[in-house]
Amino acid sequence: MPITELLEKNSSLYPDDVALVEINPGVDDHKGHTWREFALIQSTGNSYRREMTWREFDIKANRFANLLLSRGVTRGMKVSILLMNGIEWLPIYFGILKAGAIAVPLNYRYTAEEIRYCLEKSDSEILVFGPEFVGRVEEIVSRMPKIKMWIYDGRDCPYFAESYEKISSPMAGVKPDVTLSEEDDAAIYFSSGTTGFPKAILHAHASLTHSAKVEQAHHGQTKNDVFLCIPPLYHTGAKMHWFGSLASGGRAVLLKGTTPELIMQTASDEKCSIVWLLVPWAQDILDAIDRGEINLSELDLSAWRLMHIGAQPVPPSLIKRWKKIFPKHDYDTNYGLSESIGPGCVHLGVENIDHVGAIGKAGYGWQLKIVDEQKQEVKRGEVGELAVFGPGVMKCYYKDEAATAEVLSDGWLFTGDMAEEDAEGFIWLVDRKKDVIITGGENLYPVQIENFLRKNDKIKDAAVIGLPDSRLGEIAAAIIELKEGEEMTEEELLLFCAELPRYKRPRKVIFADIPRNPTGKIEKPVLRRRYGAGNLIAEENEIKR
Repeated sequence: MPITELLEKNSSLYPDDVALVEINPGVDDHKGHTWREFALIQSTGNSYRREMTWREFDIKANRFANLLLSRGVTRGMKVSILLMNGIEWLPIYFGILKAGAIAVPLNYRYTAEEIRYCLEKSDSEILVFGPEFVGRVEEIVSRMPKIKMWIYDGRDCPYFAESYEKISSPMAGVKPDVTLSEEDDAAIYFSSGTTGFPKAILHAHASLTHSAKVEQAHHGQTKNDVFLCIPPLYHTGAKMHWFGSLASGGRAVLLKGTTPELIMQTASDEKCSIVWLLVPWAQDILDAIDRGEINLSELDLSAWRLMHIGAQPVPPSLIKRWKKIFPKHDYDTNYGLSESIGPGCVHLGVENIDHVGAIGKAGYGWQLKIVDEQKQEVKRGEVGELAVFGPGVMKCYYKDEAATAEVLSDGWLFTGDMAEEDAEGFIWLVDRKKDVIITGGENLYPVQIENFLRKNDKIKDAAVIGLPDSRLGEIAAAIIELKEGEEMTEEELLLFCAELPRYKRPRKVIFADIPRNPTGKIEKPVLRRRYGAGNLIAEENEIKR
């Protein structure tokens, strides 16, 4: 089944039920919003709130699809999306799919040159972009002759683009005359680039539809659930988690902000039952509660049943801390890659709270194995590379046969992540294969050291990288981000690390802020460039925040 049929089903079954809610604390006098028929309907504190029904959602998607078809878009053409989260994002995405085209979501942090690279790499012929990106897009317009249309979603349309509102509003809101199958190409997602420059990952409709089934199955999601979505929709993780709402016909709240107070207030106001958090946001919420900045007695969180956290390894200490404050919340995490259409190929499950720290077992419709360098399965308890098999595996890296051959074999996706399986069959993520530090012939797995460091009450987050060493080959360096108001010396940290085996102890300590991408993943390539050989600029001794 193509993913678009789920939207059409909801439009038929629940036409007047709310599908999407946008909470945007940054809106003043509707700046940037173009869909005037979806007027501001109410204010929630200092935020602004808009909503859209399933029928309105489907009509908007149909209008955009018919616009694209009227402009000569044919099956398989690429249409890129460069928009911040908002109520417009998903109808535009589904409009592209309904036209038989391939959607190409782009990272909103990309520079002008990165945008140009992704447009060229994906063979995009249309770009839909918002007001935040006018300057970056204008830089590359003259160098992108293959782009046939620049569509602007916002007020004050730039000279080189066409206004989304003006060209889409007159179009028919009926389903376009395009036949789709689950085997059709649907989307190209760019990898986060944590292991190099972003790769273009091609997925079929079948992958997207399967991910919707996965999310609904894993979370027991029903039409009565309200899902709070905060991460950026260009990323597979955010969109595929929202697909659980698509599969069930439930409501989703798109929050444009990440402050602890805003997240908790929105969860209360919107009666959210499922909240997806990234590790830094969960930490910030707990810290704000500890500081008295969030008064839980003033919030109605009675509907909140599930706290889902992911997109990076989750420190067990964080979950234990969360459960102390919210003992009634089910906790869930899962594992996935953009190459496996995001989350869910390995899944912990709310029933397995005693296995905090594990990423789980094979997810709904998935198989997995752990292999050695020769792609042979290892014994339980041995560390190897995690491989997954299922309907969500990508078709290929677009226009990169060599890279595809490195990770795909007989339908199996070799993830590049090191893992081990315990006696009960639970998978424990050890580290990225490329992040393993080899020091004096011993393998060090940074995630294990990072989880230990995060147990220190003064530490907000930690990242461990390998630095060149003439004698040992590499040494472990710990980049430490302290909590607000805390201070620590290198000697104090090394004393804390005395509990670790000697070969696992960091040989270098750097106190600094840790860079993260929009999905919360630590950007280790940035840290390696920043603190690599010849550029090891550490804060000496004491740092006060």
